Amino acid sequence: MRILGLDIGDKYIGVALSDESEIIATGLETIKRSKIDEDVKKLKGIVEKYEVKEIVFGIPKDLYGGIGPQGEKVLKFIERLKKHINIPVNSWDERFTTKEAERTLLEDGMRREKRKKLIDKVSAILILQGYLDYH
Repeated sequence: MRILGLDIGDKYIGVALSDESEIIATGLETIKRSKIDEDVKKLKGIVEKYEVKEIVFGIPKDLYGGIGPQGEKVLKFIERLKKHINIPVNSWDERFTTKEAERTLLEDGMRREKRKKLIDKVSAILILQGYLDYH
């Protein structure tokens, strides 16, 4: 059984997957957002294919821990997803994960265009790895 990590944005959903021992997070893919039902269908397929037992999604918070407009969008999406799957879904504070992902890709010398394609998946890895390390 595995844990799925999600970085849910307006344009893309970064997807990461744990190994079966739930120690290491690996990037799986970046889903280009379309209609919410299509996005949910894709994620449900991933859950079934990889026998996912739990989902962890990043919740964007402000510096004081509050949830702003983007966080509300993420929570709305998660509520829709929960109606189609029957596994635990937990949030993880994703403050600074996008900045950390970008810094990591910059340190690797990656060009801007390639960074843009990978940033959401790397953010999902960081969200999931933080969750795995905590547990």
